[in-house]
Amino acid sequence: MSEQRTLIVTAFVSLDGVVDSPGGEPDHRSTGWTFQDLEHDDAVYELKGREQGEATAMLLGRVSYQAFAPVWPDMDFFAGYNAMPRYVVSTTLAETDLDPRWPATILRSLDDVAALKQTEGGPISVHGSATLARDLADAGLVDRYHLLVFPVLLGAGKRLFSETDKAKQMLEVVESETYGNGVQKLVYDVVR
Repeated sequence: MSEQRTLIVTAFVSLDGVVDSPGGEPDHRSTGWTFQDLEHDDAVYELKGREQGEATAMLLGRVSYQAFAPVWPDMDFFAGYNAMPRYVVSTTLAETDLDPRWPATILRSLDDVAALKQTEGGPISVHGSATLARDLADAGLVDRYHLLVFPVLLGAGKRLFSETDKAKQMLEVVESETYGNGVQKLVYDVVR
């Protein structure tokens, strides 16, 4: 049996754990918070470029898929992501709801995600998809976190981690760096 694929949750996160609307999505009072109030530093985003080269598939929840599908196909910066297979976890999305410019395979359950992890291939990257990321973590399916933690407290919004009462989960620091603008890169492997 082959080794299972690594499932990586990648996120922009505030110090208080909010991952909601980092890039300008219209439904959060602090929308675009990753691009406001801080001096831009290209080094902060090195991890995002590396992810695009290392991932072999993208996993999204329905809301993030529907937000990204109309925009990402036209963004040269996301050429690697646009070329890789995409999977959307949704119980409600129909095949006819998929954007033909950004096709995806619909997975109906976390069991389907667990089965995907058993297939041949490299890392699977989860982008956006706060609800999905929490559900994957609660189900023990996340293997690694790629976090860019911004020095801001947002107070409200979707959180990276759920409040589910579950056993302690240890993480191992794989990489960490603090940039001049205060953003921290934190890469953790989940210890099993």
